[in-house]
Amino acid sequence: MQDPLFSIPMIEKFIGFDTVSRNSNLGLIHFVRDYLQGFGIESILTHDETGQKANLFATIGPKDKPGIILSGHTDVVPCEDQTWTSNPFSLAKLDDRVVGRGVCDMKGFLAIATAFVPILVARQLTTPIHLAMSFDEEIGCLGVPLLIREFKDRGLTQQACIVGEPSEMGLIRAHKGKIGGHVTVTGLSSHSGVAHLGVNAVEAAGEAIACMKKIQRRLRDHGPFNPEFEDPQYTTIQTCMVNGGTAVNIVAAQCTFDFDIRYLPGENPMDYVKECRNYVERHIEPEMKAVDPNTGFKWEFVPGCAALNTTEDDPVMEMAKELSGRNSSTCVGFGTEAGHFQDAGIPTFICGPGCIDQAHKADEFLTHEQIALCEKFMWKLIERIGVIA
Repeated sequence: MQDPLFSIPMIEKFIGFDTVSRNSNLGLIHFVRDYLQGFGIESILTHDETGQKANLFATIGPKDKPGIILSGHTDVVPCEDQTWTSNPFSLAKLDDRVVGRGVCDMKGFLAIATAFVPILVARQLTTPIHLAMSFDEEIGCLGVPLLIREFKDRGLTQQACIVGEPSEMGLIRAHKGKIGGHVTVTGLSSHSGVAHLGVNAVEAAGEAIACMKKIQRRLRDHGPFNPEFEDPQYTTIQTCMVNGGTAVNIVAAQCTFDFDIRYLPGENPMDYVKECRNYVERHIEPEMKAVDPNTGFKWEFVPGCAALNTTEDDPVMEMAKELSGRNSSTCVGFGTEAGHFQDAGIPTFICGPGCIDQAHKADEFLTHEQIALCEKFMWKLIERIGVIA
């Protein structure tokens, strides 16, 4: 057995690649591909439309049996407007922790899994381990659907998927889903002195936003609720950004706003969007179009993440509890790629090193204790899937 914390050099390698979502992740993906190739492991890459980003999928062990996926995203959030005490893309090694962008969310897990490759290769696996690394999770889980499609097209079946998002090595079995929307309201400009000749896009947008707020209050006061979730225990709808108008003496010809819905498993967030759109079409747009038929609303939707809803009595949770040493699991409000795997028919849970409170912050860190716990988790996984030394 390796010494504790043997995975830190691999974590350092992963942190050294600047994979902020706006940038290419190919440097990291090609590093992992070449590393795996050194052990005779083939990597399957699926690229985005630009060719500058890629997912990686690799199998260690028999390819004709259902396997266990170790999944995570390679992209990280930006560091601008944050005050770091060290270079975020050069791992800082302190007495009890390591510091770097993405070390918690979630390169730490991926690097630890990769560090175990030589150990996995040296054993006779009876169940395959699949490494799955995706792009652009932070901006809408854009990569993982392509990844899932790839192994489904290849006829690969799976026993389980473990998503290593930061959970302090506890178990997360459910989380909310997320969708976003961008709305463009087109009005008609006129002088403020003859405002009746124009169509005020800002005011029209405000009415739609007020409708969303009314729906949110109803959900807050009357639910549906899920008491298994951390607060808030209901679906949330919020307007995040508004932009419109040019001057105080001009009727605003255009306004845009963006909204975010975090929905409970089992709910359809588009029902709430439809409710608001129906209100717009019945009460706001007719008044706008009576002045100018070219005015109105345009609705666009931003890819998000599917809700995860693994139940406590799901067979995959027996494995989860054995590997983690935990007897219970939680339901959280933040989203991950896990729901996409579950939607693809793969039993899924979340368990990874680090605390979500550290994610996206300056001096993001992972403690030595968490690294050691994740390494222990991997050793237990090796024991469970029946390897022969």
